[in-house]
Amino acid sequence: MSSIRTTQEVFEDHLWQSNHGSVEEDFARNYADDVVLLTGEGIYRGLEGLRYLTNVLMQALPGACFDYYTRLVAGEMAFLEWGTQTEKSQVKDGADSYLIRNGRIIAQTIHYTVQPVSEN
Repeated sequence: MSSIRTTQEVFEDHLWQSNHGSVEEDFARNYADDVVLLTGEGIYRGLEGLRYLTNVLMQALPGACFDYYTRLVAGEMAFLEWGTQTEKSQVKDGADSYLIRNGRIIAQTIHYTVQPVSEN
């Protein structure tokens, strides 16, 4: 008998994979094939949309390791506030929300602003 992972388990595994694992392993383990992604730039769908958005993030923040400030889970919903800093760029206002159902992320909102690192 297989057990479906809880919202908390999927959320925590996704966060761990984001900093320590493989992007493709994260997608395979945690995302539905038909995931819907809502961003300030538009709506993206499926794993190809997810790959595109991940590529955009990684190009803007190469080698980034993410800091997670707020992690909340209620029912099928999870919320994350995050930030990161690389040599040249930073994010201070990252905020994502997740709808997790039947052990998979089926929808996600994504917000962040990439800014240059000040030299002060």
